[in-house]
Amino acid sequence: MPLPQLTIYRHDQRHRALITLAGEIGLESAPLVRAALAQCLSDGIRIVDVDLTPVTFCDCSGLNAFLYAAQRTRGAGGILRLHNPPRSLGRILDLTGCGFLLLGLPLGHRPPSLGDVPAPAAPALPYRSVPPGPVLSGDAR
Repeated sequence: MPLPQLTIYRHDQRHRALITLAGEIGLESAPLVRAALAQCLSDGIRIVDVDLTPVTFCDCSGLNAFLYAAQRTRGAGGILRLHNPPRSLGRILDLTGCGFLLLGLPLGHRPPSLGDVPAPAAPALPYRSVPPGPVLSGDAR
């Protein structure tokens, strides 16, 4: 049986990065996630948005990688936010109660305004218009 495939795309804009993960995040591939997020800090990135829309599975190994990266990012004066987690990760976040540490709003959205009037739709993040190129890819071995 082949190992799960994980592809990591990164697009930077100044001190901000959009990381898009595609595939499965588990025990074998979580080190790739951890390395990619650590590289952002090494490169001076302080705002990291992680788009998980194309992720089909994520277990507690992935959660651990995200929590570790979020802690290191906060320690460096930055923020790491997960967007659109798969159902498997959403369930783990609910069970552990740590979603507040990692979850951001869907990409391109603002929080609701005060009162009953919904906030106007925010324009898409500027770096979303550029198709990301692969940074890391391959079998997690």
